[in-house]
Amino acid sequence: MSNFVSVDELNRLLSDVDSVRVIDVRWRLDRPDGHGEYLAGHVPGAVYVPLDTELSTHGDPSEGRHPLPSTQTLQDAARRWGVGQGDVVIAYDDSRGLSASRAWWLLRQGGVDVRVLDGGISAWRAAGLPVETDDVRPEPGDVVLDEIGADAISIDEAGAFPASGILLDVRAAERYRGESEPLDPVAGHIPGAVNLPMAAHLDSEGMLLDTHTLRASFAGVGVTDGTPVAAYCGSGVTAAHTALVLDEIGIRAKVFPGSWSQWSNTPGRPVAVGEQPG
Repeated sequence: MSNFVSVDELNRLLSDVDSVRVIDVRWRLDRPDGHGEYLAGHVPGAVYVPLDTELSTHGDPSEGRHPLPSTQTLQDAARRWGVGQGDVVIAYDDSRGLSASRAWWLLRQGGVDVRVLDGGISAWRAAGLPVETDDVRPEPGDVVLDEIGADAISIDEAGAFPASGILLDVRAAERYRGESEPLDPVAGHIPGAVNLPMAAHLDSEGMLLDTHTLRASFAGVGVTDGTPVAAYCGSGVTAAHTALVLDEIGIRAKVFPGSWSQWSNTPGRPVAVGEQPG
C-alpha cells in the first residue's frame, strides 16, 4: 500500500469513510507558524498541527532545532486532532511534503496508519476541490501510540554510519559543500555522508516522481535494496521526507533527527567540505 494518496483518493475517502482524520502541517523555516494560512483555506475537516510544539520539542542547541517529542506528547497531540484507534491519518502541507513527512515518520513509528497527500494543498486547490476556513477542533480521540524513536539514530551513530552503510545528506548542494550555511554555526557536512537533495525526488509541481526514476536516483549514490541507509538534513524535518520516499520504493531508512543543527552545535565533531564525502 502506498504512503501517498492523490487528491481524488482523499476526496473519496472524506465522503465515504468516517475514520479518516486529516491534518494540516503547514510549516517553513521562515514561517514556522502556518495557522494563518490554514485559516485562509484548508481541506475540509483538517486540523492544524503546529510542528514546532507537537511534532518536536525544544532544549539545548546541542540537541538540534527539532528534537523528537516524547511518545506521550505525540499521543496527546494526536488525540487533540481527534485520532482514534484504527483511524487513518492523512497529512499535508504547502511545502512539497516536507513537514507532512515529519508527521508521517513519527506517527508510523507510533503504529498509526498514516499517508501523505501527494502535492499537498496546492494539488487540492489545482483540482478545484473545496476548501474551508474554520478552525477545526474535533472531539478528542482515544488513540494509543507505540513507543517512538526506533527509526532514529543518535549523533554518535550518525558519525559512525558511513563505515557500514550510506549516510545521506539531503540538504541543498551548496550547504553540503560548505559554501553556504544560513542557519547553523558551521558550514559543511558529516564526514562520509553523500549528498542527494530531497528536491531530486519531486517534479516541478511538487509531485512524487515515478518509482523507476527514484530508484535510479538513489542507486546513483549507492542506495539499493539491502543497503543500510540513514538520512539527515538541517534539523530532522527534510530528512523524514527522504525516509518517506525510500519507504515508498521498498527501502527502510533511519533518520538522524538532530541532523546538522545538532552536529554543528556539538564541540569536537569533525566537518567535511567540498563535493566529496570526505
